[in-house]
Amino acid sequence: MKLFLVAGEPSGDRLGGAMLQGFADIDVAVAAMGVGGPMMAAQGMASLFPYEELAVMGIAEILPKYRHLKRRIAETARAVAASEAEALVTIDSPDFGLRVAKLARAANPSLKTIHYVAPSVWAWRPKRATKMARVIDHVLALLPFEPPYMEAAGMSCDFVGHPVVSEPLATAAEVSAFRSAHGLSEGPVVLVLPGSRGSEVSRLVPVFGQALNGVNASLVLPTLPHTRATVEQMTGDWTQPPILVDASDAVQKRAAFACADGALAASGTVSLELAANGTPMVIAYDMNWLTRAIMKRAIQIDTVTLVNLVSETRVVPEFLAEDCKPDAIRAGLQAILQGDSGQEAAMALTMERLGRGQEAPGIRAARSILKVVYPEGGQT
Repeated sequence: MKLFLVAGEPSGDRLGGAMLQGFADIDVAVAAMGVGGPMMAAQGMASLFPYEELAVMGIAEILPKYRHLKRRIAETARAVAASEAEALVTIDSPDFGLRVAKLARAANPSLKTIHYVAPSVWAWRPKRATKMARVIDHVLALLPFEPPYMEAAGMSCDFVGHPVVSEPLATAAEVSAFRSAHGLSEGPVVLVLPGSRGSEVSRLVPVFGQALNGVNASLVLPTLPHTRATVEQMTGDWTQPPILVDASDAVQKRAAFACADGALAASGTVSLELAANGTPMVIAYDMNWLTRAIMKRAIQIDTVTLVNLVSETRVVPEFLAEDCKPDAIRAGLQAILQGDSGQEAAMALTMERLGRGQEAPGIRAARSILKVVYPEGGQT
């Protein structure tokens, strides 16, 4: 089976990599081509161009790169046509992927189109699902309450679970080795997670640094290769510089998550990774003033943290937009480090509802795609 895949950031790359592994696990041969990162490359897919170019979030952040992104959209759509793929699978990054789907569908109206990660229409801009249905046939949802929203807009949709539930957790030996290597034998450890996008890191690291000033804990900051230099430069003047860990090293990353007593994290999927490890968290996030103003008018929910949403609780404290202030964040973090945050049960329930203990999400995603590409049950 030939698939053209488009992933524009680390979370999408992880989904794509797990999905390709899922096909291998059920003995379905896939010739994959498209745009992706190291996880998809590990499954044999070469990327048309570095996927980091697409890791831009926010309206004001996208504007300066609009012309370049538009060229990449056209280039990718042409590659879809040339690939003769049986289906186009866009993974997360809807601002890029759905524009590619629109051009690809215009060139080939019979092309099957699948989008992995349902748009959060339950949170803001509900009309996005209707708009997406013009170019997308089928959706793979990560959250159990999303399929009805997609189906109401005219697309088929399967809840396939979230890949975080099947990712390995650190062993006791890995945690012990990590602590020993970084001198973390005594005292609490705080995980610092300012995001994976360059724009997020640049905006949040200074605020996080001020918030952590006075917190009596060792600081561990996992970072990706494309943001490491920025992080090193921006944390150099912190009162307590963090220990930088290569987040692309799976063993180091999971050991860092497992050994933490608490975390200060940007909003996003990382809250689920923390929940998988049972690590209590504080969420803090800010954005460009223009994006902030637009989002404030559009938002339809009272929490953006996935643990709060999936568990139907509000136990994870959030400091967002104008509330993303160092003093408030520090107080919230110190409170969870004192224990009894009420997050343990909510994190366990979140993992259960996202599919922990069931068939791996990558396999479920692969089966769902097969159903769309070969509705009669045959495959080549």
